[in-house]
Amino acid sequence: MGQDQTKQQVEKGLQLYQSNQTEKALQVWMRVLEKTTDPTGRFRVLGCLITAHSEMGRYKDMLKFAVMQIDTARELEDPDYLMESYLNLARSNEKLCEFQKTISYCKTCQNMQGTTVSLQLNGQVSLSMGNAFLGLSIFQKALECFEKALRYAHNNDDKMLECRVCCSLGSFYTQIKDYEKALFFPCKAAELVNDYGKGWSLKYRAMSQYHMAVAYQKLGHLADAMECCEASMKIALQHGDRPLQALCLLCFADIHRSRADIQTAFPRYDSSMSIMTEIGNRLGQIQVLLGVAKCWVIQKELDKALEGIEKAQELAEGLGNKLGLLKIHCLYERIYRTKGQQQGLRDHVVKFHECVEEMELYCGMCGESIGEKNNQLQALPCSHFFHLKCLQTNGTRGCPNCRRSSMKPGFV
Repeated sequence: MGQDQTKQQVEKGLQLYQSNQTEKALQVWMRVLEKTTDPTGRFRVLGCLITAHSEMGRYKDMLKFAVMQIDTARELEDPDYLMESYLNLARSNEKLCEFQKTISYCKTCQNMQGTTVSLQLNGQVSLSMGNAFLGLSIFQKALECFEKALRYAHNNDDKMLECRVCCSLGSFYTQIKDYEKALFFPCKAAELVNDYGKGWSLKYRAMSQYHMAVAYQKLGHLADAMECCEASMKIALQHGDRPLQALCLLCFADIHRSRADIQTAFPRYDSSMSIMTEIGNRLGQIQVLLGVAKCWVIQKELDKALEGIEKAQELAEGLGNKLGLLKIHCLYERIYRTKGQQQGLRDHVVKFHECVEEMELYCGMCGESIGEKNNQLQALPCSHFFHLKCLQTNGTRGCPNCRRSSMKPGFV
């Protein structure tokens, strides 16, 4: 298959994919991959296969095609293609929750500056790196990357990238419990979809609705949460978007748990866990296990709750997800307090505070922890964040956290 024929078949596959005939599109692209003699066409068709498998949640296949694309880029000896393929490798590992690998591949991309595509892809590299740092609960670096990605989006007038970054910022602020900002950013993403998204994939609308649903649930606006989650789930089902279906099912379960409708929550958690396991989203599995454990605590079935927490702890330790571990120690503490088991209680109180210190989840002005309850936060230019009320009360001539770091032995 020569260059022109390859190009025609790739386009045919794209038309099928855009009209929701995903399996037919995959068949066309796989035939091209087998028969083409054109390495540029091969690179492009691998890009199509990577995107399609990502959206279907087939992350191991996504990684397989990303590795093949790297080999093709090396064969072409073109730095533009090489940077794009490293970004796809980073994204594949991000989806599989291999966060250290993601960061490493993103750094490789950043070291390849000067290519024609680097200006277009830098924002996406920063976003992927930010998501990986967020998965590891390294919040300052995550925020730094998201803000960098947002600057690239604004400088290049890239509304799609801005939309994706806003959704990631929604997730960021959900995790550190500034729920007003957690709602503001996905609402901003939804506005971008309404203003610019006529030619965009519906996944952007679904993504913004899902993140709004999570924020509304955390704020206790459960009717709004349900409405947004239903809108997101409808699109996810239409497009066979398994990863988003899993997240929506988890959100539905959390809404039912907030309503104390435990019997409706359990099957939603089960369905979410089934898909999370199938696609390999271990971060999602931790969230499901914690939600189920909270249901068992509500029902006073403490031993069943402990079983789920132990599984969640194993996953969180394997991923290096520190916030997951903090939540786990918090739940252990609550259960051991109820059981009156003082030694277990003391152990987990100590581990909880170790996690807070490690993640720097405390305000450098008042010393109180961040992320324990809903609080308005404000980040300084260095990406350290503080209680908004502390900054308003005390003001600052520089970041107290950075000042303390610079005074540590070895930095003097």
